[in-house]
Amino acid sequence: MPMRPVLERSLIELSDNVLRLASMVDQALALAMRALVERNATLAAQVSANDQQLNRLRYEIEEQCYRLLAMQHPSATDLRQLVGTVSVATNLERIGDHAAGVARLALRMVDAPPPRPLVDIPQMAVIGRAMVRGAVQAFVTRDVRLAESIIQRDVEIGQLQERAFRELIDLMTETPHVIERATFLLWVSHNLERVGDRATNICERAIYVATGEIKEHPNR
Repeated sequence: MPMRPVLERSLIELSDNVLRLASMVDQALALAMRALVERNATLAAQVSANDQQLNRLRYEIEEQCYRLLAMQHPSATDLRQLVGTVSVATNLERIGDHAAGVARLALRMVDAPPPRPLVDIPQMAVIGRAMVRGAVQAFVTRDVRLAESIIQRDVEIGQLQERAFRELIDLMTETPHVIERATFLLWVSHNLERVGDRATNICERAIYVATGEIKEHPNR
């Protein structure tokens, strides 16, 4: 059988696996945030249990990319897609790690309410999940305009994190007995801010695959 049909079929399979990995990551983020807001230990434990499955799929994608690089003699465009896919899978797996980090923090807060109502942090999660979905879609469809629009949203997450940080620091200063729980929320906000950064990385790989140009976006 000629190599090209094999490669084309494999690239379609890779895209499907990237979308499947992205769906698993999105679910992990959703469950982690539910665990945090609802103080639900069962949901938090589920995120940690599912993380191993997510990691396995990431490595399967990476290994498939390496096999195709070694055996199928891809064109320059296909080469960019394979290299980009390795990076995207790695960033998605890292987002899964951030979701697991949020879940672990949720477990440490199940026995007491948060020190203040959760407003900015859930909004960070909403934006982060939207960014990840959009970034992966931009990568799969090679949509440069979509990728650039997703990158712009990272500013929103940064602004929310800064506001949450200031409010939590003020709260810890005024109410010392909530320092531990407020610190946990600072860590949650850091994990969610990193989700935005990872989504931006994926967008940059989408632009690279589409244009051949790899660089940090000026609006990061």
